[in-house]
Amino acid sequence: MIRSDQARGTYPEKTDMHGSRKDLSGSQLARLSLTGLGVVFGDIGTSPLYAIRECFHGEYGIAVTQGNVFGILSLLFWALLIIVTLKYLIFILRADNHGEGGVLALTALVRQDNGSRKTSRWGLLLTGIFAACLLYGDGMITPAISVLSAVEGVRIITPVLRPYIVPLTIVILSGLFLLQHRGTARVGGLFGPVILIWFIVLAVLGCLQIVRYPQVLLAVSPWYAVEFLLLNKLHGFVVLGAVFLVVTGAEALYADMGHFGKRPIRLAWIGLVLPALVLNYFGQGALLVNSPQEAHHPFYALVPSWAMAPMVILSTTATIIASQAIITGAFSLTWQAIQLGYLPRMRITHTSAAHIGQIYVPSVNWLLMACTIGLVIGFQSSSKLAAAYGVAVTSTMLTTTILFYVLARERWGWSMLRAGMLTGLFFLIDFSFFCANITKILHGAWFPLVIAAIIFTLMLTWKQGRTILSDQLKNLTLPFGEFKKTLESNPPQRIRGQAVFLTGNPDIVPAALIHNLNHNKILHSEIIFLHFKTEDIPRTPSLDKVEVENLKGGFHRIIAHYGFMEEPKYDTILALAYEKGLEFKIENASFFLGREKLFIGKDPKMSRWRASLFLFMSRNAMDAASFFSIPANQVIEIGVELQL
Repeated sequence: MIRSDQARGTYPEKTDMHGSRKDLSGSQLARLSLTGLGVVFGDIGTSPLYAIRECFHGEYGIAVTQGNVFGILSLLFWALLIIVTLKYLIFILRADNHGEGGVLALTALVRQDNGSRKTSRWGLLLTGIFAACLLYGDGMITPAISVLSAVEGVRIITPVLRPYIVPLTIVILSGLFLLQHRGTARVGGLFGPVILIWFIVLAVLGCLQIVRYPQVLLAVSPWYAVEFLLLNKLHGFVVLGAVFLVVTGAEALYADMGHFGKRPIRLAWIGLVLPALVLNYFGQGALLVNSPQEAHHPFYALVPSWAMAPMVILSTTATIIASQAIITGAFSLTWQAIQLGYLPRMRITHTSAAHIGQIYVPSVNWLLMACTIGLVIGFQSSSKLAAAYGVAVTSTMLTTTILFYVLARERWGWSMLRAGMLTGLFFLIDFSFFCANITKILHGAWFPLVIAAIIFTLMLTWKQGRTILSDQLKNLTLPFGEFKKTLESNPPQRIRGQAVFLTGNPDIVPAALIHNLNHNKILHSEIIFLHFKTEDIPRTPSLDKVEVENLKGGFHRIIAHYGFMEEPKYDTILALAYEKGLEFKIENASFFLGREKLFIGKDPKMSRWRASLFLFMSRNAMDAASFFSIPANQVIEIGVELQL
């Protein structure tokens, strides 16, 4: 599930190199756990709205008998225990990239290797990137199914409101997307308390039914799950696709590790979320054993008639909170892809000065809005949306398991037996859920796959195109050593002033400088080559962020090291360079940028349709001056003609 790696509350505590917060006091731990409830557990916490219903009333719903109810409850209980608790909380959370989690962070971590293995990393890299792309498609379904399933409660209040379910859902989703530019900082503090109330209500509603039929607790035995699969054979296996809905959102526990830490996430899950979910699911099961006719919406059947209206409001609020985290997660994922060089520069707005990483990406927001509302209009009900839900999530979980195995073997030094037995268990369960969900492809699950394939194509096209252009730029310029020799043999006129040339390769002279010298026959007295290098870690410490090298003759080289979660800013870099002895007055400097004029040659180095796609992306990319926040009145652009 798409999750924000950053759109969070307040996190003043620092992590150690393993991403844990060992110095937290009891009050800090409790506060972080509460803050994380709405972000980390919003999605998995709203699954009770539709998960049990889809097992008995969905596309592949099975008969409501005591044996089937106990079997379903046993399956979901052990799914929560093994996938969420054992896999993610105990083991996957250990695989942190300098404190950050998520599939892209894990991919970057596995990619960090030396020697001959580097070539073999490409397959894992592409797998990880595609898994990240899948999150976009599934992230479009999640707000639609969550909000729609909550709003559907109005038809239980009165059937007269049934025709207004879809329009009301569209209004809520539209408002949610239209407010994204304001950021989540103002409302983020409300997320935790609201979801806390939500989980308490879930537990209370479930307990009320369990008290009436306590025998339902016997379903914790795994035998009921085995018996269910043996008796129902293929039908029982297909129903696993609906059972899987109870763990959608588990990836959030890993993705949000960087800003909440392992301890708060584990505490919130064990102390509140898991008990509340299990009690509610078992309460729905107890209800169905006594009232099978309520299978069309067992969640709302738990609610007394006098509390129905407040419950619909609370459910809708909870799903909006879950959707907010998912939307912001798409923004965060986009930012990481830009930093890693897989997407062109886009306009990024920082919506909070106090909270790291709260960003707004307009183009992604409107795309998500159009697709999410389109899904609501196209599917019309949460039950039909559930039939399209899960393929992307299971694919991402499979990828996480594979990457974790490589990490455990090659970086942690685990034996093949130890790593194989553990990840083999996870893979078996993930693959079973994946196969069960594959049956949903013809019922709409093709949608997130198509979205992922499109975004994957865009990412690879941009990466390949930039590599082609980079190779051409190398042929248009010289290594600095050779360039300096030409200056010594034929010295140009030097004018007083400071100039900064942005360069994609710190070892060669920027093409913009060569062109400026050839046409204007002059050089500034002080010249800085500025190169931004994105590392395979989320953030780099300020002490390691800048390398400054005096190249003699008035030339200096600055290499700025940025993590893939950070925003590169020229003024920050030059300020850090000043602290390292480089005398520089930003307000008097001229910034020279290369303006690439692209065209498709007779024999393009990529297929023509991909070359055309790259040209389109390049024309719509944000210019470097705006991206790095360089004042427009200090920018001089020099054109360079390149062919694909």
